[in-house]
Amino acid sequence: MSFESGDVAPREHRKLTDPKAMRAIAHPTRLALLEALGRREPLTATEAAEMVGESPTNCAFHLRTLAKYGFVEEAGGGTGRSRPWRRAHIGFTLDESDPAGATAAAALSAVLWDSWLERIRRIGTMRYAFPEHWNKITSAAESVFYLTPEEAETFKEELTAMLFRYRERLEDPSLRPEGAVAMELIQFTFPADALHTSED
Repeated sequence: MSFESGDVAPREHRKLTDPKAMRAIAHPTRLALLEALGRREPLTATEAAEMVGESPTNCAFHLRTLAKYGFVEEAGGGTGRSRPWRRAHIGFTLDESDPAGATAAAALSAVLWDSWLERIRRIGTMRYAFPEHWNKITSAAESVFYLTPEEAETFKEELTAMLFRYRERLEDPSLRPEGAVAMELIQFTFPADALHTSED
């Protein structure tokens, strides 16, 4: 997810409220395209196809669909499959409070969780072959701690603030130090008792 970010306003996280947009993004290829743009941008459909393992024609179609629902935008220059694209936002969250969008939000959540868990499984099987410097920065941990609901909210906000210290590097590649690599953090926090709650 190369362009000069000084020419555009900083991109924000998008709060998804439109069920149509949720259904549009709940597609493995479209999510893969957003992930590819997160690693390098701008990308043409042909360049994206090499990264996600799809045909340029298929990627061009999905990029246009993503643009229709406001997930990507043209980066300027080029035509057709040579047209470069970039993300319109640096990420999105779901608004699951609106009953009208609950079904679409649940479907998108399922696709996202499947995607995240599959990546974790792949890393687990591949890690043994990583070079040493990659192994040192790859980690997995499980922790249990006791928080009030208010403290849990604060904890989540503090984690987000820590990650946002590096946010400008997403926007401007020139700010990335030599040797910087794209790191992914997949985080799940939930009340442990939920695992032991009877479904009856």
